[in-house]
Amino acid sequence: MDEVFDSRRYLIPFRGSLLPHVFTDTLVIGAGVAGFRAALAAAEHGEVILLSKGDVTESNTSWAQGGVAGVLSGEDSVDSHVADTMTAGAGLCDEPAVRAVVSASRERIEELLGWGLRADVDEAGRLLLAREGGHSVPRIAHAGGDATGWEFTRCLSARVRSEPLVRVFDHCFGLDLITPTDAAGSPCMGAITHHPKYGLQIIWARATVLASGGAGLLWRETTNSPVCTGDGLAMAYRAGASLADMAFMQFHPTTLYIAGSSRSLISEAVRGEGALLVDRSENRFMVGEHELAELAPRDVVSRAILNHLARTGETHVFLDARGVSNFAERFPGVAKALAKFELDGSRDLIPVHPAAHYTVGGVRADLDGRTNVPGLYVAGEAASTGLHGANRLASNSLLEGLVCGARAGAAAQEMRGQENGWGVAPRSGPAQVISDIPLSARGELDLEDVRSSIRSVMWRNVGVHRAGAKLGDVVEMFDFWGRYTLDKIFDAPGGWETQNMLLTGALAARSALWRRESRGCHWRADFPEKSAEFAAHDLLTRGEGEVRAEPVAQEAARA
Repeated sequence: MDEVFDSRRYLIPFRGSLLPHVFTDTLVIGAGVAGFRAALAAAEHGEVILLSKGDVTESNTSWAQGGVAGVLSGEDSVDSHVADTMTAGAGLCDEPAVRAVVSASRERIEELLGWGLRADVDEAGRLLLAREGGHSVPRIAHAGGDATGWEFTRCLSARVRSEPLVRVFDHCFGLDLITPTDAAGSPCMGAITHHPKYGLQIIWARATVLASGGAGLLWRETTNSPVCTGDGLAMAYRAGASLADMAFMQFHPTTLYIAGSSRSLISEAVRGEGALLVDRSENRFMVGEHELAELAPRDVVSRAILNHLARTGETHVFLDARGVSNFAERFPGVAKALAKFELDGSRDLIPVHPAAHYTVGGVRADLDGRTNVPGLYVAGEAASTGLHGANRLASNSLLEGLVCGARAGAAAQEMRGQENGWGVAPRSGPAQVISDIPLSARGELDLEDVRSSIRSVMWRNVGVHRAGAKLGDVVEMFDFWGRYTLDKIFDAPGGWETQNMLLTGALAARSALWRRESRGCHWRADFPEKSAEFAAHDLLTRGEGEVRAEPVAQEAARA
């Protein structure tokens, strides 16, 4: 990797001794399902600060429509859910991680119901379970029809705010993780943050849990919340954490496509209830593409849509939900979004197009969230535990946040009573951490132009369809842009986000260039088949330059 991406340890210059200091036992960065659940678990053994980049309602969790997958009925089994997850993961799932998460699904979902989650039930009070793409049986619990994520946020945020040992710092931007040195293995001691009212401060923590979500804003077409600019992934990389499988961005096949408007997700559950994909002539083009047709895994459906558009010259296809009974009652959020454009899903064809949706790769961690940086844990979309492999099974993400957030928050207890390599007891005073960054001699930048360029090139060349030559061009572009962007010192989140997007995009492009095969949600026209040579996780670590391969974990011991 070009030295531009490896030489910069921190985004800003600072003297640790001159900044305000805040102390806690566990710092949780991110206020989605994984962050909330990690904070609650960590509060069982100490004080917690939960950092939210914006308002707590702005995470991808709040935007989640479909539901949460789990083994919740007698018609289902752990083995069946594991098998469906492994199939979607295309040979890169770590089976022990899959089995552990699925095995805990009932306990964690029932726990949430006990905390007041208002799930959709039938007249007898039984959970209504839906089926989505890649699932062999109905196992998706939902709330408010298509407002599951919003209900998760309401329930968990209320629980967190009632916990006396948790302090919520909202609208607080995490710039970088603090380590005493730049050497490999140097422990995480907390983070340097910025608040619009209080400015820069250092939050010192015995353990830090990164639950900052993904990087969907890297792509021009995206379903993601505007806060998802890959900040956590970038700060973890700068601190020495290994990032895995960054090539794998899952593209959702069906987002509302209205020229000039932002993209709005049309939940997979709509197809699960019987909606069909058709072209302008109302022909079902998914028949013959896959045995599950519209319910095929998302990568299959996304590629089929774009291939069909390439053949026909059209700009979008349509979702035909006219056969879905009580459409507006089952999917009130989607119905409301359609109504803004005078569309009615029970009467009109819905124009749709694929968009970036879920960051499958992330900071490499074990199932308890431990990374290769001592004191740093990770959970949720920011993590790569091996649960999703090369492609996430629909509705496994909220489940992952619940299970792995709880495990990471609990595991953070192991840092209590330790100096964590600081050379000073956690509350007796801060370590002397210094970041010296010279002023750039290069010209000024138009940040919006850089940001727009990143998103456009990622969509065109690191999107659903990829090829080696274009990926190589992207790597060179990022190296060039990096020389003029990563050397700058900014004093507001817009600049820091752009630098994080540039770094995270560069890592994703390098991972995709290295992976000379097609697998899961990574498809290359020049290597259209899976290859045994690349049946491994790929790792990128600051200072190492080259991609490393790590074997996939095999079968877990069964109870």
